Parts: sequence; C-alpha cells; structure tokens
Amino acid sequence: MNIIFVMKFNYKTSLKLGKHIFSANRWVTREVSIGNSPIGGKNPIRIQSMTNTPTMDTIATVKQSIKMIEAGCEYVRITTPTIKDAENLINIKNELRKAGFDTPIIADVHFNRKVAELAARIVEKVRINPGNYIDNKETKKISYSDAEYNVEMEKIAENIYPLLKVCKEYGTAIRIGTNHGSLSDRILNRYGDTAVGMTASAMEFLRICKQQNFNNLIVSMKSSRIQMMVYSTRLLVEKMISEGMNYPIHLGVTEAGDGEDGRIKSAAGIGTLLAEGIGDTIRVSLTESPEFEIPVAQKLISKYNTAKSVYFNSFPQPLKTSYEKRKTNDLGLIGGKMKPIVIGTLAELKVNSQLKPDIYYVDKKSNPAKIKEPCLVDFSNWDGTLDAIPLFRTDEWLEEMVLPEVLHFLIIDADKFNSSPNPSIVEKLQHHNNCVVVLESKEADFLSAYRKIENAYTSFKLEVYQPIIFKIHQSQKDDEKFMMEVSAGISSLLIDGFGDGIWLTGMSNKDYVSLSYNILQANHLRFSKTEFIACPSCGRTQYNITEVLQQVKQGTDHLKGLKIAVMGCIVNGPGEMADADYGVVGSQKGKVNLYKGKELVRKNIDEEEALNALIELITINDDWIPR
Repeated sequence: MNIIFVMKFNYKTSLKLGKHIFSANRWVTREVSIGNSPIGGKNPIRIQSMTNTPTMDTIATVKQSIKMIEAGCEYVRITTPTIKDAENLINIKNELRKAGFDTPIIADVHFNRKVAELAARIVEKVRINPGNYIDNKETKKISYSDAEYNVEMEKIAENIYPLLKVCKEYGTAIRIGTNHGSLSDRILNRYGDTAVGMTASAMEFLRICKQQNFNNLIVSMKSSRIQMMVYSTRLLVEKMISEGMNYPIHLGVTEAGDGEDGRIKSAAGIGTLLAEGIGDTIRVSLTESPEFEIPVAQKLISKYNTAKSVYFNSFPQPLKTSYEKRKTNDLGLIGGKMKPIVIGTLAELKVNSQLKPDIYYVDKKSNPAKIKEPCLVDFSNWDGTLDAIPLFRTDEWLEEMVLPEVLHFLIIDADKFNSSPNPSIVEKLQHHNNCVVVLESKEADFLSAYRKIENAYTSFKLEVYQPIIFKIHQSQKDDEKFMMEVSAGISSLLIDGFGDGIWLTGMSNKDYVSLSYNILQANHLRFSKTEFIACPSCGRTQYNITEVLQQVKQGTDHLKGLKIAVMGCIVNGPGEMADADYGVVGSQKGKVNLYKGKELVRKNIDEEEALNALIELITINDDWIPR
C-alpha cells in the first residue's frame, strides 16, 4: 500500500470558513441515510439519546427506548460492549418494531471491531471511537517518525476495511465519534491533549473511509470542556472543507452533569456551534433518565432550525480556535485583566444570600448610600455626588453634550442595533474610555449585534475597546428555556474571549445572580462553587450513578475551586476526568473506584460508602473545608 496518511497540523489561533458553503440556516452537509430518518442536507436538526439499561435486558431496554421515542427521540443509541450484546440487538429491534416503533437504532461500540461488524448487520448506525477502536492505549513509543506513523495508519486502515465492507452491504451508517477523554497515545504523543489532536484523530478515519468510497458518515468531537468541544469542531469543519468533505456533524458536551449545571454546559457548547450554522444532530448528556434529555434538546434547537436565528453570514472575523480575552480598557471594577463581573438587584438578596453580585443596580426607590458594594443608578436619578455609577440610555447619552469624566455605563439595544446599526454610537465611544457598554437583548441574540459593533470598532482602527456587559430581561414563563437560551447566547461570545460581565433581570423571585455565576463557571471564566463532571450513564454503568452524584453534590458543593468527577465506567471515565481533582468511577456491580487526579487510590468501594470515602480522601489531602 503506497497511500501516505501522515498529516501535520500547523493551525493559527483563528480560522476562516468560506461563506459560500453555508446556507441561510446551517452549513450544508451531505445527506446521510439512517433508517427512515436521514440526517444532514436540508433535514432538520435531529435529537438523540442513549439508553442506560443493560443491553442484555431486552425488556428493560425496549421499555426505556419507547419512553425516549415518545418524548421525541429520533435515534436510540445502545451501548454494545460485547458480542453477546451485539447479538441481542436483533431482539431489541424486533420488539420495538412489533410495538410499532421504527426509530433507527445506533450501536455504541468502543474496543471490539468484531462487535461493530456484527452490530452493523442489525442496526442502522454504528458509533466507533477512533481513540480506542483500533489504537493500542498502551504507550510503547514517545515519538513517531513520519514513516513509523504511516505504518500505524496502514494498520488502522486494514482493520477498519471489514467494517466498511459490512456497512456498504447493509446500508449502515457510521459515526466517527472522537472523544477528548480517550485520544490514543499515538495522537497524544504527536499532537498533545489539544483540539488539533482531536481533529487529527477524526480526519485520519474520515480519509480512510473516503478513500474506500464510503461516505455514509457522521462525525463528532466531544469533550466535557465546552471550549475543547467548540474549538475542535470548528477545526474539524475547516479541515473537512479544505479536503472537499461535508459530513454531518453530531454535537454534544460529554459528562455535563445534571440539573441546571448540565443544562447550562450543554447549551453553552451546543448552542455556540448551532448559532454558527454547525450541527445536524445533538445529544444533551444529562445524569438523569434519558427521556428527560429530550425536551431539553428540543428547547435548545427550536430557534436554530429557523433561518433568522443563525448568524454565520454576519461573521466578518475568523472564528477562534483558542481562547484569548478581548483587550478592553481597565476601569478598575471591570475590563482589562479582570474576570467578568455579575450585576444584580437588591431583590435577589432575598433569594440567595450566599452569592452576591459585584455591582448592584438600584432603582429610584432605593438609597445607594446604604449599599456597601458598588451600585448603578439611572442617569436621571444621579446627582453627581452619590457614591454610585450613572447608567445612560442610548438617546440621553448621545444627546448629552458634556458626559461625566467618571466611570459610567451605556445601554445599547442589541436588537435595534442589529436591524439598523447606528455608527454614531461607536464613533462617540472612541472618545470615552471611561464608558462600559451594556448590550441589551430581549431574545439573548447578542451575537449578530456584537459583530456589527466590532465591525464599527475596526473601522475606527481601535485596538482596545470598552468593556461589554450582556444584559437580558426574562419575559417568558419557561424558566428552563430562558436558561438554555441565555446560556447559549452569552456563551457563544464568552467562549471566544468577548464580554466582561452578565446582567440578568426579570421576576423578583428568581435567582439571576446564581445563574450568571453558573454561566461563567461553565465557560471556566470564574468559579463560585465546586465544579462537577458527571457522565449520563449507559448500559455499562453498574452502580446507581444518579443517586451517588446527588450525594456527592450535597456533601461537597461548598468546596469552591475543586473539580470532582462522578463517572459511570472506565471506558471514557478516567480520560474525561483527567483534569479533575478527585473522581468516583464505577468499577463493577455496586462498586466504585476513587481517584486523586489521574491516580487510582482506592478500589471497589461499596457505592453506599462512596461519599464518606471521597470526603476522607479530600480531607487527608488538605482540601476539605468545613461548611
């Protein structure tokens, strides 16, 4: 075989995606057949989830699959670790068909090629992970010459050919599912633990498939870190475009956790890419019953299946593939190298007394002099002597002939600016370095307006800009949808280093301060509590991960700055929790292992004792703080 597989990446920190390959909605991918639900092309964004019952338990798996389908799941994924599990897929499929459900089934395969080849004869799609499907995870070399690397790639090609042959014969699709937590040692040795490495891992397999004229492919780049997930997916799309590929993209944030944290993380990562026109199917991975993932996913994609909600064609600048904070004026409280701030109201103190905003907004009914923290007051109520910061509306700011030389805030209506940009605002801003811009939107649609403002800044050749706050008022009754839309809308800019603060308002009984801090934490920009990494579980999980996660969160959620993982099994668990301070990982039925960082320190602890054992481990390492 004389095909040369070696590729070396030399990416800069940003990339440009040609507008011509994007429609008004999304990047135009090729249509791929998956049973009766094709993906890509002009098809809507598809929703999928994964069962967490034992695959050998046909009745339980079928019942759970039906719950998922009735909730709106369009593809049912089932873990398939062994030959016996693969053989039982036919029984699961037959029972679902007898019950009147023709939803496509996906076999989730990791280590065993024979399992994938058998499953491909039964189900409509097989997911394989390039990091552990063929590559040996045992490190034998610390570096590879190009010739040695090429030999390894030829071995991989020879091993994947049988699966491609079966899939061609049976019309089965394949997802090349690259996972940040299970990159092969060969990839890590050459590219490191990077978005470039993830892209290289996927592209190696895509090239082999294309060379064999197999194009019934979907591809994904998953990570528990939303920055890694977003940056690597952008790189993947750029690389595919450069090589004439346009395979559909599956989006998901792994190990997102449960509750508000899981929803915010998922919305931040998935929503960022959907807003850029990237993504054909999604899975919201929550450590909850899988049918609960579906309505969350439906709310997340609802705005991105319509043309007016996608902003790719408004991007004049390259999309970033690494984090770099936007240069802003250092105004003491905000800007410069300061972490993004949170603005709140006095009413929120009644809801949450633990987390306080950095700046309070005070209406005319309150007395700013009685508040110890910095506060904002409307310019109409500011007399110039109060220890407060004046807040201008756009019209009064533009009309004011002599603006105060002190720090002040300016509200710009993002929705109006988006439809009819007013360059005079930015023209005046260039002469007022003591101003903070508050970009306000009713629909959390900051992205397009922000890009237009950036365009105006660029036209004046400014290198350092005013700090920008993202503000939105909750006008809808659906709290979960509001949380998802705000997380996606704000994170799509925070993830690229744009934005210096969050200001959420609305109902008096809502804790918008905590939501703001949670969004910042999801983006790894500011930590206000313990960070939890938790996988959604699947049929490989042999302990009650949902209950253990709740116990761990209740027992350790006050340990600000620590990262604690609760993982279902060893397949992706140790890899995805590699940067966690402590970890609980399922080992066998009813048992878990404990990790300190990457080091396994205790084996096979009863799941009922997981929390106590974890607290003991945290204590002996001097990380425990009493409540």
